Amino acid sequence: MSRVLNKKLRKKLTTAAEAAKLIKPGTNVGMSGFTGAGYPKEVPGALASEMKAAHERGKDFQIGLFTGASTAPELDGLLAEVDGISFRTPYQSDPIMRRKINEGTAEYADIHLSHLAPMIWAGSMGKLHTAVVEVTAIKEDGLLVPSSSIGNNKTFLDRAEQIILEVNSWQSADLEGMHDIYYGTRLPPERQPVMLTHTGDRIGQRNYRVDPDKVVAVIETDAADRNTPFKPADADSKKMAGFYLEFLTHEVKRGRLPKDLLPLQSGVGNVANAVLAGLLEGPFDYLTSYTEVIQDGMVDLIDSGKMVVASATAFSLSPEYAERMNAEARRYRDKIVLRPQEISNHPEMIRRLGIIACNGMIEADIYGNVNSTHIMGSRMQNGIGGSADFTRNAFISAFVTPSIAKGGAISCIVPMVSHHDHTEHDVQVLITEQGLADLRGKSPKQRARLIIENCAHPSYRPMLREYFEHAQKVCNGMHTPHDLRQSLSWHQRFLETGTMQPA
Repeated sequence: MSRVLNKKLRKKLTTAAEAAKLIKPGTNVGMSGFTGAGYPKEVPGALASEMKAAHERGKDFQIGLFTGASTAPELDGLLAEVDGISFRTPYQSDPIMRRKINEGTAEYADIHLSHLAPMIWAGSMGKLHTAVVEVTAIKEDGLLVPSSSIGNNKTFLDRAEQIILEVNSWQSADLEGMHDIYYGTRLPPERQPVMLTHTGDRIGQRNYRVDPDKVVAVIETDAADRNTPFKPADADSKKMAGFYLEFLTHEVKRGRLPKDLLPLQSGVGNVANAVLAGLLEGPFDYLTSYTEVIQDGMVDLIDSGKMVVASATAFSLSPEYAERMNAEARRYRDKIVLRPQEISNHPEMIRRLGIIACNGMIEADIYGNVNSTHIMGSRMQNGIGGSADFTRNAFISAFVTPSIAKGGAISCIVPMVSHHDHTEHDVQVLITEQGLADLRGKSPKQRARLIIENCAHPSYRPMLREYFEHAQKVCNGMHTPHDLRQSLSWHQRFLETGTMQPA
């Protein structure tokens, strides 16, 4: 049975191939999708075919691509493979897209996830020509039922000159009522406070509004999200999760956190999922989460009764958990709220609610600066995403990483990070499988000693101690002692020999 119930929009039903022809070279396109959830499944592939055919005729066909965050191979991968993306923002994680960015054949603006929607509204990102948005259904009155991610969809639907809708019947019809689409945001000087004071507050409406005259095509699909299984938590992940949970327990005992904690945020990945699994066995009840994505571990916490509500902008579930969510969406929709990412990542919300943030990183230096985006300073990995939205504004901000990478050839604790994403002013806690460093209230020199002894791998501690002692002598005891030649030589050594260890 068709989920396109509005008569006017039903007349615009067509194929993905025909819809793709409505997207022109050199235009900016906003597509739905956030961590492999709720992205359009048909139009990107059809558009890639149009691009390939154009290139074979000697014609240039590229677009600027805007999304909520990362998507899936069926979107980023297919378009990047045919050199169809001239510009990409705000976040990506596809290996082909990454290669194109680092080859210089595609430009990439790595933008804080909370920033993009207001920038589009202000016009600073240029004109948005087309929105391609997946929805679960179109209601009789023309309202759109969102699917498994919100991201920047509201903004795309509002600002695009033309709209292509994919109505995906794979998405559970019972998702309706899980979403909270807030239409009260304004640009300065008309901006007003967002009246959200508790994690589970609903301040908007259940559906997207859309101008039916801007809708130029509607495609019906029945295709699953690209859900990636999480790896089982390894010994190092469990250690890091254990250190983090011990820290939270200690904070409660010292009276610095309430006994049921504050709303939790966690980045995507296996360590984050291991932390959530640890909370399942931990002493905390009545937990809440105000974050970007709902992961497997949060679903388990909700099922156990340990977590009473979780707020995010999208799902990031394994295939097994995605099936469970689809089958039982009605049961979860009172416990889960999906919001636009300018609200899920809103600095005011994060600061007001007192979020406890925990994110992954590539490397940290001995003073607490964090690199979460670049390999060896120049090569983009994925992007900053929403980590800084939470880090700078959180009540407690933590970062986790194994202490070594590449089988021990690289130390993830270095004298100076090769790229700065999060400065020492915003990073409060560092965690590796070696231990935890609480950096709050510490001077740079105190932080350096703590990070080296608690977080660095034993193989690299002597080298880091030697550097730190040398830097203090060179700088005559200055506030943040550095010898730039020696700090940069760590990264240079890896480029030349394949390891940071001395010959």
